[in-house]
Amino acid sequence: MERSLCAAEFASVRDLFEEVVAQQAGTGTALCIHHQGRPVVDLWGGWADAARTRLWKPDSIVQPYSVSKPLGAVCVLLLIDRGRIDIDAPVQAYWPEFTAAASVRQLLSHQAGVVALSKEAPTELFYDWDAMCRALAATAPAWEPGSSHGESALFYGHLVGELVRRVDGRSLGRFFWEEIAQPHGIDFGFGLSPADQRRCVELTGFGGEWDAANRLARPALFEAAIDNPPGARQADVVNGSRWRAAEVPAINGHGSARGLARFYQALVDGRLVSLDLLREAITAQTTGPDQVFGGTNSWGLGFGVTPDGFGMGGLGGSYAGVGHRSDTGRDEFYIVAFVTGSMGTHDRIDRIENTFRDCVGLAPLAP
Repeated sequence: MERSLCAAEFASVRDLFEEVVAQQAGTGTALCIHHQGRPVVDLWGGWADAARTRLWKPDSIVQPYSVSKPLGAVCVLLLIDRGRIDIDAPVQAYWPEFTAAASVRQLLSHQAGVVALSKEAPTELFYDWDAMCRALAATAPAWEPGSSHGESALFYGHLVGELVRRVDGRSLGRFFWEEIAQPHGIDFGFGLSPADQRRCVELTGFGGEWDAANRLARPALFEAAIDNPPGARQADVVNGSRWRAAEVPAINGHGSARGLARFYQALVDGRLVSLDLLREAITAQTTGPDQVFGGTNSWGLGFGVTPDGFGMGGLGGSYAGVGHRSDTGRDEFYIVAFVTGSMGTHDRIDRIENTFRDCVGLAPLAP
């Protein structure tokens, strides 16, 4: 059995992680942290199924919801780097049927306004890529593209994925696997094979107080943007083989904490896209109120960006991204990836990351 990893100086991180695992109400969790370019923490624990008959293993994978979004966006960035997509060209240059007058830059940074379908749709639409893209192409934007922003919760992966398919011919899942995951040893994917589905952790803890709390004080667009088509928050849907085999790249990527940490390490090393394009991608393209989720935030080109770093959180509490420090006279990055099968808040990873930051002499993250 493969052994976990925790460098001695991060013992307090292990202690807190074990506390988090013990408190998981349903299935377990995994954590991977890189510091100074190498893994220093690689931990997992808890159960892999709601019935508690399978343990979370080193090769277990789980759906971390919107943590998936930047991995899809990087597929478009790679094509931009290769000169096959012009970032400031209209989306219609590559996808003529697309109604919203948005540029590729605006699409990548959640400014296009295509966040909610105009007609009620069945869960079945998630399983028909072409039909979903036709519906999105015909959807009028919720605001004039570029005038505001809001996370395209369910559809971001189809929007960037259809760009990839129109330009390259491959689906987003196949492109990601062949160009990014397989060459760089990244355990993450969209559209799982039967063998990979056997490694999946069940998602648990939907409904009840968790769901009610997650819907409090949201903008008017929120319900339409997250519940049509229905199913993305239903255990019987997201734990089903049909869902896992489909490509719904905004939310249904599946992977390990280790895989996500390797993705961000390859990114900051310049092995996925050029460092010049990465610098642009992690620079805020828009800042202000999020028209879908509320609150004020900033979007880069596929990444959420803050003064402390960049990355993406996911529904239920998962997170992966890069933090940085510059007080050493040079940029010094660390990478943290936390994936969980028990729906909850991001309080777990916030506490873990702040414990890590304390170990390396950094101030806590701003609340």
